[in-house]
Amino acid sequence: MNSTTVLRLQGITKRFGTLVANDAISLDLRAGEVLALLGENGAGKSTLMSILFGHYVADEGSIEVFGAPLPPGNPKAALAAGVGMVHQHFTLADNLSVLDNVMMGTEPLWRPVSRRAAARAKLLEVARRFGLPVQPDAKIGSLSVGERQRVEILKALYRGARILILDEPTAVLTPQESEALFATLAQMVAQGLSVIFISHKLGEVLRVSQRIAVLRGGKLVAEARTAETTQAQLALWMVGHAVEAPQRRPARSVGDAVCVLDHVSTASDKDQERNRLREVSLTLRAGEITAIAGVSGNGQVALAELLCGTRRAASGTAVLMGRALPPSPARLVQRGVARIPEDRHAVGVVGDLPVWENAVSERLRSPVFSRWSWFVRRAAARLHAGRIEKAFDVRGAGLMAPARSLSGGNMQKLILGRALLAPEQDEEDPDNRKYPTRAPRLIVAHQPTWGLDIGAVAYVQQQLIAARDAGAAVLVISDDLDEVLALGDRVAVMHGGHLGEARPAAAWSREAIGLAMAGAAQQQQQRAGATP
Repeated sequence: MNSTTVLRLQGITKRFGTLVANDAISLDLRAGEVLALLGENGAGKSTLMSILFGHYVADEGSIEVFGAPLPPGNPKAALAAGVGMVHQHFTLADNLSVLDNVMMGTEPLWRPVSRRAAARAKLLEVARRFGLPVQPDAKIGSLSVGERQRVEILKALYRGARILILDEPTAVLTPQESEALFATLAQMVAQGLSVIFISHKLGEVLRVSQRIAVLRGGKLVAEARTAETTQAQLALWMVGHAVEAPQRRPARSVGDAVCVLDHVSTASDKDQERNRLREVSLTLRAGEITAIAGVSGNGQVALAELLCGTRRAASGTAVLMGRALPPSPARLVQRGVARIPEDRHAVGVVGDLPVWENAVSERLRSPVFSRWSWFVRRAAARLHAGRIEKAFDVRGAGLMAPARSLSGGNMQKLILGRALLAPEQDEEDPDNRKYPTRAPRLIVAHQPTWGLDIGAVAYVQQQLIAARDAGAAVLVISDDLDEVLALGDRVAVMHGGHLGEARPAAAWSREAIGLAMAGAAQQQQQRAGATP
């Protein structure tokens, strides 16, 4: 790293109505430096990066890249200036080759012949220079998650990026793939690239960065050299108070089986062959958290959808509390299943509906909230929504505000409260025959803390542990290995639609889980089966 400033943001302010998303933020990035950018959900990180890329125009302030002013609101100018970004959710076309994806958008439409030979040579040279081996003709759909991320980085470098922004780059990687990424980062910065590293994993931040900037409430509240700070100090800067991680303790008493899957397979997903179940067997017991680890896209979605009633089993048996698992979300809610979906924006809430309607949406047929199946008891519904808002500390513009106005952390708290907090007993159904008001018997939590800041992560995890201690069977499906090890009483790994044995968490090492996530166990079985 040298002292040359390659990026300077000066006094950046951005308002959305009365909300000040960025408040006079000034920040520098130096050549050959990894600068970690931290902050809670809603702290202003995404807005700041969107201004840098020209997706938003700042109300006040200026940006310089390599000493030259960057025109506001012009994404092409940002790319031309050498700024590239690798998003957490990849933007690759699975049915096209690596070369096609890298070239996409780099040639004018009026050119009659694509210069593929020159593009291939340039791609291979960039890959060689930065130590990112790639097969130009490989289809994206055939690549692992780590390989796809490598292609995303190559896309930016191919376009001449000298400043690279990585948004949650290890969120879906195995430990081994994360190690490979860190080695790549070291090689890139050694060659003069500058990196802004956005992550909620404080251990990684301390490992890969030289300097750290922290946003809170739209303001830059701290800057420090990485060597001079700690995880506890970073957490304090991010949320404004000390954060206590959930204390891992064993389950008090494990009860009877709540849900049993026996050699269950599902039909092939129309979009991705890997997103299906292949003879999965699993037992979920009361008072226990079973955590499923795996790289995204290996059947986790199919498992969550099966247990939430939106996907059917093609073969095998699925039993919930002694009766067949119905392929009906409404009936599963009636029988005590609570769901925390993977995508809180697209599936978890209806963004245009107010917070109070989202709070009761999954129990709307309960006589607590409706009468004659069509008349909504608004007073009761809003009362229950207020209980959720208070009990789960949902902060926003109030119960009447649209759910899309909530930050990611507060939206997840709303979903968590809807799943875990049962409505009060209904005077017209005192025995709770129609819709039970008791706490859920089975909780299916799919990526429950994905993209949340450290404070929200700790809160959500504490609530899941409390639900387990209250006697619920909890299934946690997560790409985050730290979360799997922090929550799981038993841990199993999914790969290629297959689910390994759920073993006590103490029986696993991080290395063993990482190898299983990459399919090492299945490869060994295949080799053993091929041995004469």
